Amino acid sequence: MNGEPTRAAAAAAEDAADRARRAASDGKRRRSMGGGQPAQERELGAQGRLTVRRLLDAGLAEFSERGFQAVRVDDVVRRARTSHGTFYLYFANKDDLFRTMLLDALHDMEVITDEFPVVTSNESGRAALRRWVERFCDTYAAHATVIRILSQADIVGEQVWGDGLRLLFRLSEAIAMGMTAARGGLTPTGTSDRPRHPELTALACLLMLERINYLLSVEVEMPRAEMIDRLSAIIYAAFHAP
Repeated sequence: MNGEPTRAAAAAAEDAADRARRAASDGKRRRSMGGGQPAQERELGAQGRLTVRRLLDAGLAEFSERGFQAVRVDDVVRRARTSHGTFYLYFANKDDLFRTMLLDALHDMEVITDEFPVVTSNESGRAALRRWVERFCDTYAAHATVIRILSQADIVGEQVWGDGLRLLFRLSEAIAMGMTAARGGLTPTGTSDRPRHPELTALACLLMLERINYLLSVEVEMPRAEMIDRLSAIIYAAFHAP
């Protein structure tokens, strides 16, 4: 009985420390602050980075409200309250603006890919998995508009779509490894306790996770905390079924 509050407090402290580390490094991780193709040939000062941020925010708002195809550079500069000349100092076109936004989304998804835990067959493993699922949901929500556009290959182009697809498979590999790393023994009948085809299981779980987050991102009413509980339980059961 006395150990449970200690473990809960330790988990809470770990989460708080993790959030603090993320907040401290957020500015350093924003690769988009260097701007698009025209800005890559020079080092931006504080004012330049501020202008890039304003254009990115305006573009994100326009893409979210109207969809990628309907948005024009005119719309972005109007919302950002700047000029076409200023826009083209930092971005070559609308596609370049989107690709720059994508840098942050891909980087943050790479971070949580690397953070997937080794999920052991106990309550600590379940708790670690739930914390990771919650971080995935937070990251998806932060980049929901960009991820939705990224899923449309005919809009973003083959190279950009391919970057997203490669990350998808890398993430499914991380899930498969983390869910099976602690399992490698034999059952009482002498068979392996590792699930068959863990990579396919991981990919199926990841696609489920992505679709649920997509629905949450388009304002489908679902209780978020309960959904995270259920997603975590389903992924756990997929690899730890008796």
